[in-house]
Amino acid sequence: MCGIVGIAHHPDAARLAYLGLYALQHRGQEAAGIVTVDDAGIARTHRGMGLVSEVFNEDVIRSLDGTTAIGHTRYSTAGSSILVNSQPILVRYRSGTLAVAHNGNLVNADELRRELVQAGSLFQSTMDTEAIVHLIARSAQPTPEAQLREALLRLDGAFSLVVTIGRVLFAVVDPRGFRPLLLGRVGDAPVVASESCALDIMGARHICELEPGTVVRIEGSQVDYLEPLPPKPRTQCVFELVYFSRPDSFVFGESVDLYRRGLGRQLAKEHPAPGADSVFSVPDSSNAAALGYSEESGLRLEHGLIRNHYVGRTFIHPVQAGRDAKVRIKYNAVREVVAGRSVVMVDDSIVRGTTSRGLVTMVRQAGAREVHFRVASPPTIGPCYYGIDTPTREELIAATHSIEEIRRYLNVDSLGYLSLDGMVHASAGDPDRFCHACFSNQYPTPIPVDPAKLRLEAEPARAR
Repeated sequence: MCGIVGIAHHPDAARLAYLGLYALQHRGQEAAGIVTVDDAGIARTHRGMGLVSEVFNEDVIRSLDGTTAIGHTRYSTAGSSILVNSQPILVRYRSGTLAVAHNGNLVNADELRRELVQAGSLFQSTMDTEAIVHLIARSAQPTPEAQLREALLRLDGAFSLVVTIGRVLFAVVDPRGFRPLLLGRVGDAPVVASESCALDIMGARHICELEPGTVVRIEGSQVDYLEPLPPKPRTQCVFELVYFSRPDSFVFGESVDLYRRGLGRQLAKEHPAPGADSVFSVPDSSNAAALGYSEESGLRLEHGLIRNHYVGRTFIHPVQAGRDAKVRIKYNAVREVVAGRSVVMVDDSIVRGTTSRGLVTMVRQAGAREVHFRVASPPTIGPCYYGIDTPTREELIAATHSIEEIRRYLNVDSLGYLSLDGMVHASAGDPDRFCHACFSNQYPTPIPVDPAKLRLEAEPARAR
C-alpha cells in the first residue's frame, strides 16, 4: 500500500506534490520521492528514506523545477526497504524521460521479471514496479500511448499508476479497481491522488474517482480518456475502507468515516457486551468504529487509550521488531477511565495479534476489571497479494488459531469479530464490489506460485 500523486500544468508542481504526499503519509512511511518535468522535457528527481518531512525541505522543493510532477510515499510489499526501491522510478528511453509511481502489487511480477531478464533487461531494484518500466521501454509500438497500453495489457493484479512520458502525465487504474485514484483540479491544473484528503490539502476541487480500467492522458490542462483496459469484475479492496484510508477521505465513492461508523454499529448488534461500563477505540483508525459501537449500544464513549502521534502506524512498519517496539511507546492507557471497570476495546482488525495483546496488557495493568475486545472486521485468514504486507498464513493469527484460542492469547474476557456479511453491507454502495480475500480466501486473481514477497532479495544473482 502506497500513496501516489500527479500534477500537470502548474508552476509550483513540486510543492503541490509535496503537500499531497504529506496528506498521504499514513499510506507509507519508509520512503518518499518526487519527479518533476519542466517545459523543455527535462526531468528532476529527489528521493529519500523516511517520512515526507524528513526527505524534503524548502531548498529541495525549489530545486525541483517543472510544471508536471508525480510523487510517491512507500510502504513496501514487494522489495526490501532500501533507497534503490524508492519511487518514482525515473529513466530515459527513446521517447524521452519516463517516470512511474505505483500503488499496488502485481501478481505476475515474477513471471514478467523472468521473461524480461531472459530478453536482456537489467534490473536495478527488486520492486515489481520496475517491470512496468521495462515493458514500456521495450515496446515496439510507435507512440508513448501505445507503448504504455501494450505494457498495461501484460499486467495482472493491483496497479494504480501515475506515469510521465516527457511532459505528458498518465493516470491508470487496473481493470478490477483494487486501489483508489481520484481526479481533481487546482484552478485549471489537473491533479490525481490516492485519496481525497490529498486533493483537499492541495486546494483542489474534486472532479471524480477514476473507474476501474481507466487510462487518462493529461497534457497541459487537457484531460483525455483513452481506450479503457479490457473489463474485469470489480474488486475494490475493502481494507482501504476498514483501515488504510484516512477517515476524512472519500474513496470508492463513500465517506470512510461514515463507513467505519456503520461497522461499529453492526459490531454492537452482532457482539454486544452486557454489563460493560464504557467503550473506547484503539486510536486512531478505530475511532469511528468505536463511536458507532457507542451509538448503537448506548455505552459511554471514553478515551481509554492515548496515542503518541509522533510514532508512525505499527501495522505498516516493515519489521516485526519495529512493530513491537512502537507499540510500547505509541500508546498509554488512561487509568482513571479503565480502573475497576468493565471496558469494551474496539479495533479495526487483528492481523498478527502482537499489537492487540500488548494493548490488552496495558489496559489490564491500568486496573481494568474486565476487557471485552471487539474487532470491526472479520478474522484475517488469508495473505494479501494486492498491496498489503501479509505474505504468509503463518503470520496471521486467525489463520492458525480458533477464536477461543485467540481470546486466551489476548487475555480478554470476550472476543467478537464482525461478520463478513456485516462488513460488506456497511457500505453505502454495492456490497459485491469488494475484494475481501484476506477475510474470505476468495481471491479474484490466480495467486502467485511463489507468494513470498521478498524472494527476489534472496537470490540477486540468479537469472529470473
